[in-house]
Order: sequence, then C-alpha cells, then structure tokens
Amino acid sequence: MERVLTVGLDGSPESLAAAHWAADEAQRRKLTLRLLHAWPLLAPEPTAVPSEIDQNYWAKRLVHNAQTELQAHHPGLTVVGNLVADDAQDALIRAASESEILVLGSRGLTPVESYFLGDISMLVVARAGRPVVLVRADKKRAEGPSTPESGAADAVVVGLKLHGPCDDLLEFAFTTAAARGVPLRAVHGRAIPIHAYAPWGVDHTVTQEIIQDAQKHLSQALRAWRKKFPGVAVTDTIHLESPARVVVASAEGAELLVIGRRNHPALASRLGPVAQAAVHHARCPVAVIPHD
Repeated sequence: MERVLTVGLDGSPESLAAAHWAADEAQRRKLTLRLLHAWPLLAPEPTAVPSEIDQNYWAKRLVHNAQTELQAHHPGLTVVGNLVADDAQDALIRAASESEILVLGSRGLTPVESYFLGDISMLVVARAGRPVVLVRADKKRAEGPSTPESGAADAVVVGLKLHGPCDDLLEFAFTTAAARGVPLRAVHGRAIPIHAYAPWGVDHTVTQEIIQDAQKHLSQALRAWRKKFPGVAVTDTIHLESPARVVVASAEGAELLVIGRRNHPALASRLGPVAQAAVHHARCPVAVIPHD
C-alpha cells in the first residue's frame, strides 16, 4: 500500500497553511501527499456536464488550485487530489486510518472561545487512531522572532507524562526531529503536591525528591531512543508546575509540539486537559499522538 500523508482542505486560510506544512513534511518523509476535500452533497463521478452546472465545480477548483500551488513549491513531490461525498468528520477519521499522518488547519482560539469544542478538527483529533497535526495560519508567528527564553527555537518539543508507555510519542518526536535536522526537547510538568507545602512555604527537600524521581523516569524513557537516533541532540527538563502550562510555555517558538492522547473508547469524544491546552494555546503546529 502506498504510504500517504493526508491533509484536509476546506478553503480556509488555516487549511491552506496546513497543506503547505503537510507538503514540507511529506517531502521530508518521502510520502505521497493526499489533498482531501469532503462534502456530503458532492455528486457521483464522472459528471460529464459543463462547469457552470457542475455541482462539484468549486470542490474540484479548491483541490486543483491547492495542488497546483503545492507542486510549484515542491516539484518532486507526488500530490493527489481526493473528493469524498461524505461528512467531513467521518471522512477525515477514515483518512487518518489510511495515512501515516493526518494534517488539519486549526483556528487560534481566544480564552473565551477555548471553552467550546465545536470545531471539526478537535473532534477528529479526539477520535483518530493515527497521529494528527494541527496547523494554524498565524502570520505573526511566521514573521516574528522566536522567544529566546523558551529555549525551543528551531526544535521539536515533546511533552511526556511518564505514567505508562510513551514510545509512540517518542518515536514520532525523534523521527520528526531527525528528518528536520533539529534538536529535541523533552519536557515534563508535575504540579507540586499538597504535602510539599509547609507553614513557611515549599519544603525544598520534598520538591528535590520529586524532581529526582521524575528525572530518573524521564532518562529511562529517553535512553533507548537516544541510542536509536544518535544524530538528534536531546535535552530534557522537569518543571514543578501545571503540566498544561509547562507544555504550552515550552513550545513557544518551537517547530512542532508533540503530545499524547489516550486511545481508549471511553475517551473517544474528548481530549485530556494537557492536550486541550496545547491544541488551543500553543502557537506552533501541534501533533497529537494516540497511544494505549
């Protein structure tokens, strides 16, 4: 079976930004790029009718224009168009199962809007069985300098829970960093537990024990992947702070943020708090990797 990377197109600036990101990534990974546009009212093909009465005309034009633009920038890349007469959410979830990666455009949400999860991208991310990357059309980020305090400029950042297996996340993160030739930053956030607080403040003996324990587990999780990808420079950081806040702050200026999502039927319609924070507030592209 041909290995493909699929991007969903809907005509929005976000989906076009996603298509350009997907083309770059497909070329790095030597994958075929599939441009998918889904709409339940698409007519069966072929339609031997003039364009002025072809109800698929605008859908065809959307895919054709994107294909032409992408191939102009990536002349060696195989780009195929795919029109699907189906609900967009169902079509994208099915496409994800057939793809190495699914890439979607994502709107930047304000704090008020972030409470509402009606966006198709969010629903697909919560249900897809394969990695999904969300890309924003953010001109300010593309044109402005990275924030030096974050230390993530020109890096792939992966957020790790360290509770249970994380090899799926690390495989994706290391592979992406290696393909891009950039460093990898592994970050772990852990809230300070109640028992670490004393009447005079935080008991630093307790926090040091927590940091040492987390560092041990983080080093163990990374050890095999460091050996498998010796060319990838890796740094790891522990923060005693809200994991969601740590992940978003650490991704400032990064090329990509990689986070996990539990692949469990009971969680099929929602994301966890860290994943929600990342997809709503991280300004770089975000890869959500389902795992057991």
